Amino acid sequence: MKFGVFDHMDRSSPSLADQFEQRLKLVELYDRYDFHAYHVAEHHSTPLGMAPSPSVWLAAVAQRTRRLRFGPLVYTLSLYHPLRLIDEICMLDQMSGGRLELGVGRGISPYEVGYFGVDPETGKERFEECLSVLLHGLTHATVDFSGKFFTFKAVPVELQPVQRPYPPLWYGANTPDHATRLAKDGINAVVGLRPVGVRSFVERYRAQWREHGRDEKDLPLIGMSRHIVVAPTDREASDIARRGFLLWYDALLHLWRHNGVGLPRQLIPAEFEDAVAGGYIVCGTPATVRDRMRFDNEVAGINYCLCRMAFGDLSYDEAAQSVELFAREVMPAL
Repeated sequence: MKFGVFDHMDRSSPSLADQFEQRLKLVELYDRYDFHAYHVAEHHSTPLGMAPSPSVWLAAVAQRTRRLRFGPLVYTLSLYHPLRLIDEICMLDQMSGGRLELGVGRGISPYEVGYFGVDPETGKERFEECLSVLLHGLTHATVDFSGKFFTFKAVPVELQPVQRPYPPLWYGANTPDHATRLAKDGINAVVGLRPVGVRSFVERYRAQWREHGRDEKDLPLIGMSRHIVVAPTDREASDIARRGFLLWYDALLHLWRHNGVGLPRQLIPAEFEDAVAGGYIVCGTPATVRDRMRFDNEVAGINYCLCRMAFGDLSYDEAAQSVELFAREVMPAL
């Protein structure tokens, strides 16, 4: 079992400069306590994402850490020119000594890509085409490609990543149907479902992995994301988690509410108690968190715990306390 951190970087302070510095101090804690990786979301025109340029943010993360792996979860490929993104990926991997984790996706919000003049209906085609160019450019000295959205002929590639053929790939899945393709290509996955739904995904992934004659010990990371708050008492942890979750959820709804519609898929319950019952939030003393996570991990069958340690208006001290208690008293037991 490995442990990582997922960060929406939702707005938590009137001062963005203060928020950035406090988050970087938390990232230093993740590095100190041997978390495997730090993953940041990409969102635009919404308080859900104050790091809309993951590469800029992760360049700072690279300089404040020494062992921690990091990456976007995910780059919204519909919004990138692939040649530019090849350069950014190579720079980040070189600047960090080969610690980049490369998350890619289509983007979950049609409004965000629409603001950039991109037709959301073209998302699947754009994603597949951009990813093809990316992987080609990361492994060849020139890019030759002819597609619907991009055409390149003998474009020189001057940069290379440290990790060959390219940094580990990640994808955010929200249905078990994604498992077959991800397993075929050996892509790490984070699954946005309840533990029972994650189990279905994991079983499909493992079955496909075995069908290709691969060893179970080489299985990529398959994770489940949860809001985590650890405190000296269950009451304190619950109060902190409730306050932060309600503000985070309000940010999650922001663009949909702004456009007069509801979330297309109610992946996470709106009510705090329901989210706790479903395992989307785990809060309490180290013993409480340890027991709940052990149970849910076994149900889900995962090998990667992805934790949201800072969300809503959690202060630096609250988040740091949670990180330290989790690292010292929960992680070793799991």
